[in-house]
Amino acid sequence: MVIDRFNEAFNRHDADALALLLTDDTVFEDTSPPPDGRRIEGKAAVVEFWRQWFSRNTEAVFDAEEVIVSGDRAVVRWVYRKPRNGQPWHLRGVDVFTVRGERVAAKLAYVKG
Repeated sequence: MVIDRFNEAFNRHDADALALLLTDDTVFEDTSPPPDGRRIEGKAAVVEFWRQWFSRNTEAVFDAEEVIVSGDRAVVRWVYRKPRNGQPWHLRGVDVFTVRGERVAAKLAYVKG
């Protein structure tokens, strides 16, 4: 399933592998400052965002707790883990994916807190 391949590439911090899994018109909405986060459109812009994000978050890992698929949609409940100030830290959230032709057309991220 494309969502599993996406999550695996993400946790390897492999932006090139992610690029192969995205539609050209993909959309990513991140969780940065509320209320709406930032919207990034187009494969090139999304991949560049993640390249930069991976370089700043070298130890970050997303553990998928549950993946729910219905038609062209998928919901992934996750725990984001990384060290913060030398201590283990985590955040919980959900991604809502739209899949088109075995590629990710949208990834909309939401967090608790």
